[in-house]
Amino acid sequence: MDVADKKRLLREMLFARRFEERCYEAYVERKIGGFLHLYPGEEACVHGVMEAARPGFDYVITGYRDHVHAMKCGADPRKVMAELYGKETGSSKGRGGSMHIFDVEHRFMGGYALVGGPFPLAAGMAKAVQMKGGEEIVICFLGDAANNQGTFHESLNMAALWKLPVLYVCENNLYGIGTRIDRSTAIVDQYKRVCGYGIPSAQEDGQDVEKVYAAARIAVEHVRSRQGPYFLELLTYRYRGHSMSDSNAYRPKEEERMWSKRDPIIMLRDRLIEAGELTREDFQDMDTEILDYIEDEIIAYAESSPEPKPEELERYVLAENDPWVHGGRH
Repeated sequence: MDVADKKRLLREMLFARRFEERCYEAYVERKIGGFLHLYPGEEACVHGVMEAARPGFDYVITGYRDHVHAMKCGADPRKVMAELYGKETGSSKGRGGSMHIFDVEHRFMGGYALVGGPFPLAAGMAKAVQMKGGEEIVICFLGDAANNQGTFHESLNMAALWKLPVLYVCENNLYGIGTRIDRSTAIVDQYKRVCGYGIPSAQEDGQDVEKVYAAARIAVEHVRSRQGPYFLELLTYRYRGHSMSDSNAYRPKEEERMWSKRDPIIMLRDRLIEAGELTREDFQDMDTEILDYIEDEIIAYAESSPEPKPEELERYVLAENDPWVHGGRH
């Protein structure tokens, strides 16, 4: 990874952080409703992995903490914000909201609210790719708590049996809502849990985007060369509560302070400064530019976009095309 790539990744991660922080503000302002799960602290995970993959070509699926994943795949951040605002110009026409960002054009196959739901969907997409003989791979991001669902074991068993081109990425932020991983999971190191299926796996520092990228290159190459699935665990930490309704009172303050010292954005920034490739003034200018863009372009777009029309409530609902429904045979 050369200096230009590192600077670009720094900007992308900083943009993701500011975007999410602005979502927080809009939620407090009651401009975003429903559930909202934010990503600050985990930026190095998706950026490092997708840097090793082919965004817009490979298929990506994840859980409900999904805004940044969609944008890294190429989704228009204006449409992502409009979706959060529930507007017609949103990525899901305002019908999905925060937990259901979707962008077929860039092969971001959605965020899903059902914990563990993406595991079998990723396996199904990988099976389709395999049958068509494509070069794509499927990347499934999920948190550590999802691994306690039965779908985790069922899907990995089939993925291994059929040698499916799927990369499972566990963003292990140590908590399933408010329950710490060592209180809910017998094997804390998640990468060890796939040994029963003969799937190669690795664990890496999810706060260091360069280390994530290096580990992801190995994982992606394994999957793309059709050697079967791979499981990559990234040790990370979310700086906000599980969702906006989470008071975050259950986490020790010392633990939070420790992880704040390993902020993925600050780590990369300081590394570039120490190497003489960036100044603090450069970083501040970058930050100002990003904040202005978010306010002047993204927020302005979302706020000026039209609301969905009440008379189109059932539009885009799959059942509307079902002859059994319209024929009175339901």
